[in-house]
Amino acid sequence: MNRLFVAVGILLLIGIAGLLTVTWQTNRFMATPLAVSGEGMALDIPAGSSFSTVSESLVAANLISGDFWLRLYVRWHGKAGAIQAGHYWVEPGATPLSLLEQLTKGVVRLYAFTIVEGWNYRELMKALQANDAVKVTMTDEDWPALLESLGAPYNHPEGLFLPETYRFPLDTSDRDVLAQAYALMQDVLAEEWESRSADTPVHSPYEALILASIVEKETARADERPRIAGVFSRRIEQRMRLQTDPTVIYGIGPAFDGNLTRKHLTTDTPYNTYTRHGLPPTPIAMPGRAAINAVLNPAAGTELYFVATGLGDGSHQFSTTKAEHDAAVAEYLRRLRQKRREGGS
Repeated sequence: MNRLFVAVGILLLIGIAGLLTVTWQTNRFMATPLAVSGEGMALDIPAGSSFSTVSESLVAANLISGDFWLRLYVRWHGKAGAIQAGHYWVEPGATPLSLLEQLTKGVVRLYAFTIVEGWNYRELMKALQANDAVKVTMTDEDWPALLESLGAPYNHPEGLFLPETYRFPLDTSDRDVLAQAYALMQDVLAEEWESRSADTPVHSPYEALILASIVEKETARADERPRIAGVFSRRIEQRMRLQTDPTVIYGIGPAFDGNLTRKHLTTDTPYNTYTRHGLPPTPIAMPGRAAINAVLNPAAGTELYFVATGLGDGSHQFSTTKAEHDAAVAEYLRRLRQKRREGGS
């Protein structure tokens, strides 16, 4: 009887030792970094894939030398049915354990698309169509239906999508990306409108978008946005025409060849702020948050004019009187002529 107890005890010890060894080896395997080189690698898990198919693909991709310990761990923890299909990115330093967590949580690879401040809606559409991660479903004729589906009270898409970088899984539709950008613009516009200054000349969030789009096209300098917004604010308050070139160019549309002429400035369109008072009917570009903030919190001052300095840094000369402005324009033209001469010599 004692021999039997001893034999059973030995077998138990062997079993426990074996279990501990297997557990240790499994955990060691799950914590060992995968063979990922460079910046990482893509891993596609098709819909309906079994875990055995996934583990075999890891071996085929040389991420692991064999899948025995991985299969054992997954069976012990009941993870086989939790793998989610998708397009994944395996980072350097990832382990079988971290990858398994990634696959079971569906943490797929995210792609980026950036809407640039000052783009018009045509440029936005062109960039979406050129992004390989975006599933293109729209043409120019689909804008009205999209805006209706978003609940937008406007039938023109200009200015309604916030310049920002958006991240999304592969094959996200252009409509879904635009829906994100529209929702974020609504949030930002509401926040900025809530904290607006009493000095702003605009009477609605949409008017803020319109004026912000003009400021966005006039300068890329953060330090100048509030000053330019201040100039436009005072011109609106004093019933002066805005007289801003970007609105004229927008009114010309795709036919504009880059050369703004006197004829363009005197040809009336709904967007010609040289021939019409007040704001144009819609935004002329996608304004960023900083431009919206500048319009709703314009800088105080007396300046009513501004013109490019021609110094090459994107800066402007601000003036209070027409005489000062004329002198600044003359100086800008002088610098422009000098640069042309130097460029031709």
